[in-house]
Amino acid sequence: MKSFFRRLRYNRLASTFTILATLSVGILIGSVVAHGVHGQEAKSTSKIDTSDAIPLKVPAPKDLSTDFTRIAKEVAPAVVNISTVELPKQQTRSSNAGPYGQGPDNGQGPDNGQGNFQDFFRHFFGMPQFGGGDSTTQERESLGSGYIVDPHGYIITNYHVIAKADKIWVRLSTDPNNGFMQGRRATVIGFDKATDIAVLKIKTDKPLPTVQLGNSAGAQVGDWVIAIGSPYTLSQTVTAGIISAKNRTSPGISGEFQHFIQTDAAINPGNSGGPLVNMAGQVIGMNTAIYTESGSFAGIGFAMPSNTIIKVYNDLIGPEHKVVRGSIGVTFQQTLPSAVAHVYGFTNGVLISSVQPGFAADKAGLKAGDIITSVDGQPIKDGNDLISNISARKPGATVQLGYIRNGKHATTTVTIGDRDKMLAALTKSQGSGNSSGENGGMENAQAKLGISVTDLPQGAPAGLHGVLIQHVKPGSFADEVGLPEGWVITAINRHPVNNVNDFRAIVAGLKSGDDVAFQLVDPQQPTAGSMYKGGTLP
Repeated sequence: MKSFFRRLRYNRLASTFTILATLSVGILIGSVVAHGVHGQEAKSTSKIDTSDAIPLKVPAPKDLSTDFTRIAKEVAPAVVNISTVELPKQQTRSSNAGPYGQGPDNGQGPDNGQGNFQDFFRHFFGMPQFGGGDSTTQERESLGSGYIVDPHGYIITNYHVIAKADKIWVRLSTDPNNGFMQGRRATVIGFDKATDIAVLKIKTDKPLPTVQLGNSAGAQVGDWVIAIGSPYTLSQTVTAGIISAKNRTSPGISGEFQHFIQTDAAINPGNSGGPLVNMAGQVIGMNTAIYTESGSFAGIGFAMPSNTIIKVYNDLIGPEHKVVRGSIGVTFQQTLPSAVAHVYGFTNGVLISSVQPGFAADKAGLKAGDIITSVDGQPIKDGNDLISNISARKPGATVQLGYIRNGKHATTTVTIGDRDKMLAALTKSQGSGNSSGENGGMENAQAKLGISVTDLPQGAPAGLHGVLIQHVKPGSFADEVGLPEGWVITAINRHPVNNVNDFRAIVAGLKSGDDVAFQLVDPQQPTAGSMYKGGTLP
């Protein structure tokens, strides 16, 4: 069956060339007719004397080598073609979205944001399913790229290239590409979903060519780069462009470790896992995704930085074949309204949404509402800084955290924990509560804020305090800042709200022009941590 579809692909390709050839003949015939050239006139050309014509000669080749040529020759031998097969399954696979909230030391849930990431980007699986029909009864083939980093046969690629594979083959640049040889069987050494990185190994009886890894921190916007891979099965394809941006994140890139190099070097389905190379011939990134509405390259590609790849690779080839990341057991909101930062009195730092009971930050005395400002004396700008700093540390290590509580600066010693264990504990602790209640509200709150609230009903989660938002008036201040109906307001401008009376007293003191910061909790998932909303009261 496979050979049939291979022949089908070649036949389609042949048909394309046939159409082009037929079109060329048609153009030639049309040209002949248009110029009135008749058969006899064509025959008469045999009587023309061409004894003075000098035959053309193929000249000796000139070496027009550029840096691009040199780099392609140096790097391409270590770039491989990866093909996979997913065997028929009895049941289709499914994936469930993770619960609301942020994982330890990050702004995401336990699913690492992979759902949103895949919705926003078109990953490069390459070849579509052959033969059509039910996906549970047909073999599915996919194609990607990779590059050799160790002469013993160790290869780096994207995890999504081999994620669902039952069989994996690697074809070297020196292997025949005749449609009959799939390549060499590969073994998965390890993978890391958070960074979409996987390590493969193939057997070899001689040292293999390798790439040279560079320092992605030294790359600059505007630098020339080259992408090498197998777009649409066209192996050893080389394209060039520049670095368009660094540390690229957006609403669609939701993984906390997904901070990309953006490039306009053309990359397409099949390039995934291939190297992005600088003008020194060093790999500074791995082509991972494109932003597109058509499924093809639209000028915006993303590569995982080499510095991230090196760390993950070293962990994956270790004895446990997995990435171990540090965590202190806190959650935070990735972006905050400026009014919230103003009310809480900070410009740089991380406002803690929740502290996981029994874990590192809790044992060190940190609380929700504290603002982490430094780690071992190094200033923390935002959540990304905190993630990068803490996750790079090994469980068991200790750090000095600087923080602000109620406007006062303090420090505490925290012992780093295992991020995977804390994520598991966070998922297990997700609970549910009853968000229904009696109607209630206050004219003052409705006039100033545009919301009506009520005390928490009986059966609310233990330990939860505040008032329940029953209704948000469209177009009101509450609507503009994004207060969600059904959520619980636990504090306003850092003042705790325990009941409607507290709420009424705080709102009474608000006036036009005041910054208002709301601390909120989802009663359906109270252990997921707080969310902060705010704005300037009109």
